[in-house]
Amino acid sequence: MNGKITALIMAGKRSGVHDPLAQRAGVSQKCVVPVYGVPMIERVIREVAGCDRIGAIHVVAHDHEEIAAQPTVAKLIDEGRLSFREGKFNIVDSVFSGAEGASFPLMITTADNCLVTSDGYAEFIDKALAAEAGAAAALARKQDVQAADPQGQAKFYEFTDGGYSNCNTYWIGSKEALSAAEIMREGGQFVKFPKRIAKAFGWMNLIRFYMGWGTKEMIFQQVSRRFGFNMVPIVMSNGEYAIDVDNERTFEVTERLLAKREGAAA
Repeated sequence: MNGKITALIMAGKRSGVHDPLAQRAGVSQKCVVPVYGVPMIERVIREVAGCDRIGAIHVVAHDHEEIAAQPTVAKLIDEGRLSFREGKFNIVDSVFSGAEGASFPLMITTADNCLVTSDGYAEFIDKALAAEAGAAAALARKQDVQAADPQGQAKFYEFTDGGYSNCNTYWIGSKEALSAAEIMREGGQFVKFPKRIAKAFGWMNLIRFYMGWGTKEMIFQQVSRRFGFNMVPIVMSNGEYAIDVDNERTFEVTERLLAKREGAAA
């Protein structure tokens, strides 16, 4: 769309599982759970749509109706800017589904990234373009995340140049680089499940990761060789971007931060 980035927003749900946050809120899926008074997907769509680097928006979901009823979503559908893609039974096939008919590059984010702003998405896109990234992942510094809220994240990736947390925002620079999505096939929770690093990146890179052999740039360079294109770590300026709504603890953290942010704006 006019040379702009296509955004994929992952808003699916786990097959056969009723998310505890959704169950408590009385809705059928997590992405429409209100956080500080506004459904998660509505918050994320507002910020994505408000980023002037982004054109078309693809929402990847299993159930469309609750999402399509959100005011900003409905408006963007009417404008022809937002469309739905079918959610699959794993994250990678859902990314492939979301990429159907899309122009590249793609930016992938999740419907529970309630703290990422339009400026944050612009920062990520600008840095990925400047790095000529084939693929990229947004990271936040450990000290920045902890400064945002000490309860925001419990675990971090540790490199020789410091600790970092994943911001659940990714870059796919071309159709050929879409194979990088295979990294996320088992959910992307590498800190909790180290075998996933080995499967995605290779055992040698797993050893480097756990022994602290190298900076994040060195590790990404090794992974780039494995995949055959330039994979880049993008360090974000705001530690809040690494805090998504994953459970009761992060729900409460997110509400605290939104109350602080929106109270200050008011």
